[in-house]
Amino acid sequence: MPISDPALDDRDRAILQRLQQDGRLTNLELAHQINLSPSACLRRVKLLEERGVIARYVMLVDEKAAGLPGTAFVQITLDQQGRAALDTFEAAIQRHPEVTECCLLAGVADYMVRVVYADAADFERIHTEILTQLPGVVRVQSTLALRTVMKTTALPV
Repeated sequence: MPISDPALDDRDRAILQRLQQDGRLTNLELAHQINLSPSACLRRVKLLEERGVIARYVMLVDEKAAGLPGTAFVQITLDQQGRAALDTFEAAIQRHPEVTECCLLAGVADYMVRVVYADAADFERIHTEILTQLPGVVRVQSTLALRTVMKTTALPV
């Protein structure tokens, strides 16, 4: 279901869709694809950036090609759920590049993290030396992905 923000019109959505597919499009290419003049297209992109709708531009690295074919989803439970404990954990987990995503949960576990790794020994290192050593961690439960069926960074705009 597409985002229904009334402040986004069809042209804005078209810009977002195209840039999510290819962030390297030049303004001229983008303007041509959405049938706008280059100056009008650039104004719209700048407004989307200023409003924070376009948060940043990144390059995506193929995990397997980079030598990190393994993905694990790890549920982490802390000994406390007070603001200070959460802040301490969140600051610590951000220092580990193997952790590619971390979400605070409502449920049995406190956090779900996505971890990439090279092989079983590498995952054991991450588990033993990083995840279980994070501040306040009392339980770590890992689920290893066998194969990625679908993955996208694009949002339905």
